[in-house]
Amino acid sequence: MRTKSPSAPHRCVKCGRGMRKATFDGMGPKCRAKVRRATRSPELAAYGKPHLVEKAVELLEMGAVLLLRKSSKNRVYVALSSDGTTAYRTARAACTCPAGLKAIHMCAHRIAAHALDLAS
Repeated sequence: MRTKSPSAPHRCVKCGRGMRKATFDGMGPKCRAKVRRATRSPELAAYGKPHLVEKAVELLEMGAVLLLRKSSKNRVYVALSSDGTTAYRTARAACTCPAGLKAIHMCAHRIAAHALDLAS
């Protein structure tokens, strides 16, 4: 991680690089490009439900999924609900949203977490 300079008061939430201006999603241009490339990955297309993948891409574009904790085994993210009132903890393996707790189908939050993991 780079050292903080006085000319860069804003930092990328993904890599920590200094930015001149704040962005809507908190990411710098390079990290945003990596995430966009990851959303076009064939691994995400394998989920079988294209509307969920589209919803996950929309969550990522809005900046509604942020890294909460990173360990050697997994990464945990905070994902906002589509109406923006509730926050859920999510990872590739599980999510605390109602669809994730039922675990019948993959939720959009888990797909977004998978895309962020692919971008890393």
